[in-house]
Amino acid sequence: MAKTSGKLVATSKPSKLAKNVVEKKVIEKKKTPVKKGETKEEKVQKPVTKTPVKKLDIKEEKVQKPVSKTPVKKEESKEKKAQKPVSKTPAKTKQGAIEDKGEVTIEKKLIALYSLQQIDSQVDKIRIIRGELPLEVQDLEDEIAGLETRIDNYIQETVSMEKSIIEKKNLIKDSLALIKKYEDQQMNVRNNREYDSLTKEIEFQNLEIQLSEKRIKEFQSGLEAKKEEIEQFQKVLQDRQNDLGIKKNELDDIVAETEKEEVELIRRSDENRTYIEDRLLTAYTRIRKNARNGLAVVQIERDACGGCFNKIPPQHQLDIRMHKKIIVCEYCGRILVDEGIVAAID
Repeated sequence: MAKTSGKLVATSKPSKLAKNVVEKKVIEKKKTPVKKGETKEEKVQKPVTKTPVKKLDIKEEKVQKPVSKTPVKKEESKEKKAQKPVSKTPAKTKQGAIEDKGEVTIEKKLIALYSLQQIDSQVDKIRIIRGELPLEVQDLEDEIAGLETRIDNYIQETVSMEKSIIEKKNLIKDSLALIKKYEDQQMNVRNNREYDSLTKEIEFQNLEIQLSEKRIKEFQSGLEAKKEEIEQFQKVLQDRQNDLGIKKNELDDIVAETEKEEVELIRRSDENRTYIEDRLLTAYTRIRKNARNGLAVVQIERDACGGCFNKIPPQHQLDIRMHKKIIVCEYCGRILVDEGIVAAID
C-alpha cells in the first residue's frame, strides 16, 4: 500500500471531514443574519419603550402639578382671608357693643324704677289726702245696690202673695157653689148611700173653704209684714242716697284740686314703664303690694336698706354702685339703688 502525507489531497468524492467543514461555514453564515435581525429589532424596540414612556410621565406630571398645588393654595388663602375678619375684628366689636348696651340699659332700668317709685309715692300721697272717702263712697254704692235688689225681691213676693190671695178667694167661691149644688141634690136622693156621699162632699168643700180662709189670713199677714219692711228699706235707701250724694260732692271737690297733678304723674309713670321689662314690672308691683308703705325701690341710707333698715354688706354696696346688675335686699326683697341714681333723678 502507498504511504499518505500530512496534506490533504483532492479526490473525486469529498470526504466526511470536508463535509463537516462546509456545514460549519454554512451554519455560521446562517447565524450572522439572525444576529443582525435581532439588533434591528432591539433598535426598533428601544425608542418605542424609552421615549414615549418618558414623555407621558412628563405630561402627566405637568397635568397633575397645577391641579394639586396651585388651586389648593388659592382656596386655603381665600379661607384664611374669609376667616380673619370673622374671628378677630367683628367678635371684639360685638362683645364691646353688647357690654356697653347692657351697662346702659341696666342703669336706665334702675333710674326708671326709682323714678317710677317716686311718682307712685306721690300718687299715694294724693290718695291719702282723699282719705277714706273713695272707700266710703264705694261702700255706700254697694249698700244702695243691695237695698234696691232687696226691695225689688220683696215687691215681687208681695205681688205673688196678692195673686195667691186672689186664687184662694176664687176657690172659696167655687166651693160655695159646689155646696149649694150638693144641697140641691140631697133633696132628690133615692137612698141613704147617695145622701151620705153628698154630705161627705159638702163637708169636704167646707174644709176647703176653711183652709183657703186660713191661707188668705197667712198671706195677708205676710203681705203686711213685707210692705212694712219695704217701707223701712225705702227710708234707709233714701238716707243712704243722701249720704252718697254728700260724700260724692266732697270727693269731687278733692279730686278737682289734685286731678291735674295726678294725671301728669300717671302719664310720667306710664312713660317710665316703657323702659322697664315686664318681669321687673311684675316684681315691682308684687313688692309694692306686700310692703306696708308701698316702697319697692329704696335708697341705701347709712349702709342699711331704706325699707327694712337692715345692714347691707360692703360687697353688696360695691356691686350696687357698679350698676352692672339689679340687686335686692336679702331681708325684705326691695330693689336697692345708690346715691348716684338718686342724684341723676334729682
